[in-house]
Amino acid sequence: QVQLVESGGGLVQPGGSLRLSCVASGFISDYDAVGWFRQAPGKEREGVSCFSSSDGSTYYSDSVKGRFTISRDNAKNTVYLEMNNLKPEDTAVYYCATDPSYRGAALLCNYGMDYWGKGTLVTVSS
Repeated sequence: QVQLVESGGGLVQPGGSLRLSCVASGFISDYDAVGWFRQAPGKEREGVSCFSSSDGSTYYSDSVKGRFTISRDNAKNTVYLEMNNLKPEDTAVYYCATDPSYRGAALLCNYGMDYWGKGTLVTVSS
């Protein structure tokens, strides 16, 4: 059983920054893929950024490319999402996810992963 717990969400002004964290516990390997997804009210879930350890690929959606950075600290079983130059359209619930498959990052971000956290709310507003 894998458990994921996100933190770091909150209210931030446009142009500001936030760093989301996701601590994983349970049966998780350093080689599992990890990712961040988001869902805004009335919108479908979007794969924001994913990292696949199997082929070293990293994916960012066009809407966040150049502003967000995904990283992981295997020693701490933690995945991060550094978010800079935040915009009101980044407002959403952000979910951390992991997957034991060997698929690439783009596929995982487009089709989803096996294990999910409960999410943390990010609100970008003045």
